[in-house]
Amino acid sequence: MRQRYEQIADRLVDDLRRGVLRPGQRLPGERDLAAQLGVGRASVREALGALAIRGIVETRPGAGSFVTADALERLAAADALRDTPALPADAGPDALLEARRAIEPEIAALAAARGAGEDPDVAALLDEMARSADPRDPEQRRRWSDADRAFHRQLAVVTGNPVLIAVAEHLASLMDQPLWQQLRDESIAVPGRTTLQLAEHRLIAAAIADGDAAAARQHTIQHIDRARRFMALD
Repeated sequence: MRQRYEQIADRLVDDLRRGVLRPGQRLPGERDLAAQLGVGRASVREALGALAIRGIVETRPGAGSFVTADALERLAAADALRDTPALPADAGPDALLEARRAIEPEIAALAAARGAGEDPDVAALLDEMARSADPRDPEQRRRWSDADRAFHRQLAVVTGNPVLIAVAEHLASLMDQPLWQQLRDESIAVPGRTTLQLAEHRLIAAAIADGDAAAARQHTIQHIDRARRFMALD
């Protein structure tokens, strides 16, 4: 049975598909949305976080949560990817990291080569990681993990390639598996590790903003290799 937050996310996606919600539209606040749906605010918050990872919702500090401008295109890309039988619905952490190491450095390099400069969504996710870098707090670890997944997915968005966006969304969904989350939480619970990984994310983002494809690729490789060591998969 799907969890409550997943049911809420499904409801919002269905509203978007039916035109009840529109790209660019501001969503009601958490309290109002919870009242409308007859659920708790915590479930609404989790649902919005899950949709943010998929690139369907974005949160603007001080302004609220909005449907992204290209939400329908992202849903279409995800639908096409989901209809491809060769892609797994689940995967072990080892296989997932192996796939990420093969794919994500090239996504970062292409994002840099596109010469888009600094991406405001990438910058916002870095800020969110900085605000949730206390490994002692379970809620901050959850927020960190969500921002981490969204960061890597956003790099695919910067490439402008819908196939890579769909692949990145699938990788992000695999990082929502319970075993991955357990290993991830344990790996970043060690003091100092979130600080180090934040620095690595900033190096990747800076290389992309500078248009340095080689540096973006290398920093991403180093980041994934370190994550693998932190998760004790070597």
